[in-house]
Amino acid sequence: MIRFEHIYFLYGLLMIPVFILLFSLMLAWKKKTMKKFGEVSIVKQLTPFTSKSKPVLKFVLMILAFAFLIFGLANPQIGSKLEKIERKGIDIVIAIDVSNSMLAQDIKPSRLESARHAVSNLIDKLNNDRIGIIVFAGKAFIQLPITTDYAAAKLFLSTITPDIVPTQGTAIGDAIQLSVSSFNDNDHSKAIIIITDGENHEGNAIEETQAAAELGISIYTIGMGLPDGGPIPIYNEFNNQVGFKKDNQNQTIITKLNESMLQQIAVAGNGSYVRANNSQAGLDKIFKEINKLEKTEYESKMFSDYEDRFQYFLAVSLLFLIIEFFIYEKKSKLLMRIKLFDR
Repeated sequence: MIRFEHIYFLYGLLMIPVFILLFSLMLAWKKKTMKKFGEVSIVKQLTPFTSKSKPVLKFVLMILAFAFLIFGLANPQIGSKLEKIERKGIDIVIAIDVSNSMLAQDIKPSRLESARHAVSNLIDKLNNDRIGIIVFAGKAFIQLPITTDYAAAKLFLSTITPDIVPTQGTAIGDAIQLSVSSFNDNDHSKAIIIITDGENHEGNAIEETQAAAELGISIYTIGMGLPDGGPIPIYNEFNNQVGFKKDNQNQTIITKLNESMLQQIAVAGNGSYVRANNSQAGLDKIFKEINKLEKTEYESKMFSDYEDRFQYFLAVSLLFLIIEFFIYEKKSKLLMRIKLFDR
C-alpha cells in the first residue's frame, strides 16, 4: 500500500500549468521582440549559435525536477508490515431514498440534503463499526460496499443525487433485499437504516422486512418530511430552480410523508421509527438504539509500519537539475555537427 505522509505538498503540482503558461508567454515575447530587429531569417543568421530547442529542453528538465521535488516533499511511503487487528463493532447499511420527492424543501434545505448531513454526522460517531450505503428510487443500487473506511463513505455520500438512479419510484422492498445481500455471511450484529419519505411506495417492503428479521437483522426507519408536505422543485441544467412539479391538471404536486408504512416496516423489523424535522433528522436516536446491539469481534488487516521513499524522488529531482545545469542555451560547434539538439 502506498500513501503520502505530507499530502498537502501535492498542491504544489498546481504550479506546473502556471509555469508552462509563463514560459509560453516568454517565448512569444522573445519572438515578437526578435521581429523588431528585422527579418527573422536574417536575425537568425546573425545569431547562429542561438538554440531554439535547448531552452525548451532546459525548461522541461526544470519542470520534471520540480515535480519530483514535490513528490519527495510529500514523502511517498510503502506499507511494509501488515498486521491483523481485532475489533468490535456492528455492520450497518444505510439505504437512502433519492427519488425526486426527496428534493422537497419542507425540511430545510431539502429532505435529501438533510439526510446526507445526518448520515455524515453519524459516520463521525462510528467507532470500529462497518458501514455500507444503498441508494434507491424505482430500483436500488449499492453506492458503497460495507467498509470501515469512513473517509470513503463521506466521499460517496457527497455524490448522492436523484440523478444517480434513472428509475423513479420508492422501491423500499428492493432496498431492503439489496441491503441484506450486502452483509457478509458472519455472526456480526447487523442493522439497516432506511431514510425515505415513503411516498409512491412500491413492492413487498413488509415481506422483505420480515425475511430480514428472521436472519437477525434489525431494521430502522426515518421518515423524511413534515405532515403538511411540500412541493417538488424543478431545476435546470445550471442547478437553478425554475418551478415546481405539476400533475396532468397543471396543479402543483405536494409530496407527503407515508408515515404509517414506515412504522409498519420498523415494527416488522424489530427496530423503531423516527420522523425527521427541521431541527434534527432522528439518526441520533436510532444510533443510540443500534449501539445497544451486541458488538461482535471481527478481524481486519491493516499496515502498521511504512517505509519512506522520499529519497528516491529527491535524487531524481537533483539528477534533472544537474543535467539542466550542464546544458547550455547556445549551440556548440560539436553539437551543430552531429545535430543532437538542433536542426
